[in-house]
Amino acid sequence: MLKDQDRIFTNLYGMHDRSLAGAKKRGHWNGTKDILAQGRDKIIETVKASGLRGRGGAGFPTGLKWSFMPKQSDGRPSYLVINADESEPGTCKDREIMRHDPHTLVEGALIASFAMGANACYIYIRGEYIREREALQAAIDEAYDAGLIGKNACKSGYDFDLYLHHGAGAYICGEETALLESLEGKKGMPRMKPPFPAGAGLYGCPTTVNNVESIAVVPTILRRGADWFASFGRPNNTGTKLFGISGHVNNPCVVEEAMSIPLKELLERHCGGVRGGWKNLKAVIPGGSSVQLLRAEECEDVLMDFDALRELKSGLGTAAVIVMDQSTDIIKAIWRLSKFYKHESCGQCTPCREGTGWMMRVMDRLVRGEAEIEEIDMLLSVTKQVEGHTICALGDAAAWPIQGLIRQFRDEIEDRIKARKTGRVSAVAAE
Repeated sequence: MLKDQDRIFTNLYGMHDRSLAGAKKRGHWNGTKDILAQGRDKIIETVKASGLRGRGGAGFPTGLKWSFMPKQSDGRPSYLVINADESEPGTCKDREIMRHDPHTLVEGALIASFAMGANACYIYIRGEYIREREALQAAIDEAYDAGLIGKNACKSGYDFDLYLHHGAGAYICGEETALLESLEGKKGMPRMKPPFPAGAGLYGCPTTVNNVESIAVVPTILRRGADWFASFGRPNNTGTKLFGISGHVNNPCVVEEAMSIPLKELLERHCGGVRGGWKNLKAVIPGGSSVQLLRAEECEDVLMDFDALRELKSGLGTAAVIVMDQSTDIIKAIWRLSKFYKHESCGQCTPCREGTGWMMRVMDRLVRGEAEIEEIDMLLSVTKQVEGHTICALGDAAAWPIQGLIRQFRDEIEDRIKARKTGRVSAVAAE
C-alpha cells in the first residue's frame, strides 16, 4: 500500500490550498532552479531511469519519447504540447490534477520543456472542463507573477511561455495529431505518421505530446530520484499511478496508488468493495472504455499494470476502472460505448466511418435479441476489418469493447437471441 509520504498529488481531493503558496508548502516548486541546472541530458536520463511510462493510455516510455526531440535546433522552435483533453468514457484523473493540484502540472511543463529545448508549451484542455480551466489558468498566472515561468524562468536564464488552449468537446482531439491540427485552428482530424510529431509536429516544428499525469509527476521524480519512483510496482511497470474507479462500487473515487496493485485490493481498500459484495461482481473494464472487459473470475488476482492486463488481452489504458455488478445488462453497456465511438469518429478513414455505424446498428439489434446467431461472428469479423486499418486508434477503440464482449459473454448474446425467438421475455434486455 502506498504510504502518504510517497504520494505525489498531495491535494488530490482539494482539502488544502491549491494556490502557489499552498503548493510551495507541500513541497512543489522547491529547488526548481537546481533541477534545471542539471542540464537537459541529465533530466532525460533520470526520467528514463525512473521507468515512467506514458499515463495517457499507450504506456510508451516517457524519457525515451523525450529523447527523440532534436538536440540542436535547425532554426525551428521546439514545442511541448500537453494533452488535457480527457474524453475517454470513465476517465477523470487529470481533471483532479488540474482542479486541485495545478502547480504540479505547471512546474512539470517547465522542466519537461527545458529538457526538450522547447521555449513554449501548450496545454490543450477539454472543452467541457470550464472550472478546471479557470483553476489551471490561475496557477499559470501565479507562476508568471512569481517569476517561476516567463522570461528567465526561476532565474535559470531560460525563457519559457505556457499557454492554455480550450478545446470544443471533440473526443478525436485527444489523439495527439488531431490535437495538433485543432491547435493550429484546423478540423480535429488525425495526421498520417510518419512524419512523427518529434520531427514535424505543431506548425511543422519538433513537438512532443504528453499526457497531464505524465508531466505532473516529473518534478517529484527529479526531486526524490529515479530509484525512489522505480521502487513502486513491478519492473517495466513502475511508479505511482492515479486510478479512477467508477460504477458499481460503494465509494467511487480517484486515488493515487502504487502500480501493480491487485485489482481486488484496489476496489476493497479504496472503494469499500463491489456493491452487494465481491460475489456480485460481473465484469470490470480496467482501463477506460476502449479496452476489453474482464470477467469476475479474472479480476480475482489480476495486477493493475500495463503488462499484466495485456496478458489478459485487455490494457491499463488510462486506469479508469469501470465496475459492473450482476444487475448490468452487459450487452447494452457495450452498445452504449459503440454508440459513443460512432458519434465521435471524425470520418476521415472509411473503415472507421462506416464500421462504427455498422457495429453500433448490429449491437442495437443484439441488445434486443433481434438478430441471428450467425451475426455474432459477422460482427466479430467486421471489428477485425476496422481494427488496425485506420490512421489513428479510434477504430481499434471502437472494435475492442465489442471483441471483449463476444469473447467473454458470447453465451449471454446467444441466450438473448434464442429467448427472443422462443418468446421467453425474461432474458431480453430492459427497453
